Amino acid sequence: MRHIWHNGEIKPESEAKVSVYDSAMLFGDTVFEMTRSFNKVHFKLNEHIERLFHSMSYLNIGINPDWADIKFFQRICYQLSELNDKEFQQDDEHRLMINVSRGALGIYKDVEGVVNGTNIMITDFPLRWTVNGFGKYYDYGINMVIVNQRALSHSQIEPKIKHRSRLYLQMANIQASRFKGDNWALMLDEDGYIAEGTGDNIFMAKNGVIYTPEGRNILRGISRQFIFDLCDKYGYKYCEKNIEPYDLYNADEVFITGTPFCILPVTKIDGKEINHGIIGDYTLQLLKIWGNEVGIDIRKQIKNWDLQNNNTEGVSPYIFK
Repeated sequence: MRHIWHNGEIKPESEAKVSVYDSAMLFGDTVFEMTRSFNKVHFKLNEHIERLFHSMSYLNIGINPDWADIKFFQRICYQLSELNDKEFQQDDEHRLMINVSRGALGIYKDVEGVVNGTNIMITDFPLRWTVNGFGKYYDYGINMVIVNQRALSHSQIEPKIKHRSRLYLQMANIQASRFKGDNWALMLDEDGYIAEGTGDNIFMAKNGVIYTPEGRNILRGISRQFIFDLCDKYGYKYCEKNIEPYDLYNADEVFITGTPFCILPVTKIDGKEINHGIIGDYTLQLLKIWGNEVGIDIRKQIKNWDLQNNNTEGVSPYIFK
């Protein structure tokens, strides 16, 4: 039986409840973070919690002063993972999910059972759930479909906040699903430049330089930043710039990043092959370097989970970064 942490109390996961009068239910008024581990060691936990606090601050979601500290959240996450570890298979990794809502709306504050004030829930479950069926993508890559749904700009909802008001992302996924095959959505910003996927950041390589969209109208992913760190450490050239669909179609290679899968190759855009459908050298090199940094063969780990689950067919993408 797995456990969760809810407003200072550890309880069975089956008892996790959010009131229908909570702002999370009524407005999607929630910020969140989702992490992963490597060899059961949490990856970039500080960075995820720090981004959570930034999101809360931007949306004026208050918090108990005793909890308003990265180290406090760290301790809870480690405690929860240690408690749940006995419920995991030996080769599982931890997938933490931290949701913070504003709590009950004022007009419902007197309803029995609602949480008045900040409502925090931390969940821990096996990472393999999230990447079920992803193993084949490391062999063949994915097809990304540029959809009609646009990414949000800061004039609408600040995209740098990781929030649960995500209907626009679901619409993008639905639009991509209308095409034959297993497709991943790719959105443009309001100016027609490439923005992001529905849970991933996109990169392309051209003439020896790795490019990615500017951090203006996107969620600036933790994995995206780690690519910058690896490029700095190992001498790869990279640049943030406005990217047009034309640039992607003519790239030497394309890949995406996201917390659970780290890096996935993109071998098609709108069904058009990139580099004749061959996975690029930068993609393979950075995936290997990432694995060396964390002591895991990332591709092998996910493919092994697929074999254990007897699932090599792939599934529709979730929301990741």
